[in-house]
Amino acid sequence: MNQVRFSTVHDLLEAYPLARYDVGKAAPEKLSLDFLQEAVDAANWHQAVSFCAYLLPRRVAVAWGCRSLRQMFDHVDGNEARSLNVAETWVRQPDEQTRNKALAVGNANDPEQPATWLALAAGWSGGSVVPAEFAPVEAKPDQTARAVRAAVLIGFCRLPRASQDRIMTTCLEDGIQLARGEPRPPR
Repeated sequence: MNQVRFSTVHDLLEAYPLARYDVGKAAPEKLSLDFLQEAVDAANWHQAVSFCAYLLPRRVAVAWGCRSLRQMFDHVDGNEARSLNVAETWVRQPDEQTRNKALAVGNANDPEQPATWLALAAGWSGGSVVPAEFAPVEAKPDQTARAVRAAVLIGFCRLPRASQDRIMTTCLEDGIQLARGEPRPPR
């Protein structure tokens, strides 16, 4: 099944006005996957990561972010592992209880850790984004994409310079395949 929600760059930017700031200069008439592939080919990682995070449906975007972090780092532990695991659990089981757990873990963990943002991305995927004792506050439509973007870019900044291009190309090729509905086998 094809996951591309926006056939052109214009369609994506119209649906997510804040994406203009994250994606940067973009030719609105370009087909989405062509634009993304050109950003990857140019090693424009910020633009490619940003566009991919918005392009994919929320659950697929969180899955892509998790897969990307696992590609970037051989091992995560402690709260980072807990955040990543709860985000992956939500991808497999996207119910309200799992989403609330991801939100709680994301809010409790270090915002400088990339996996914290993936837990938040899952937690911000819908429903209220505040604890149950408060009046509901609905998630904004772009919150998941922005959190996935943050997670992948924080991870990118921690990669050794010598491996950045290779790893980011692999991560974004995975995102393109997911957008096409051609998921890669789990790592």
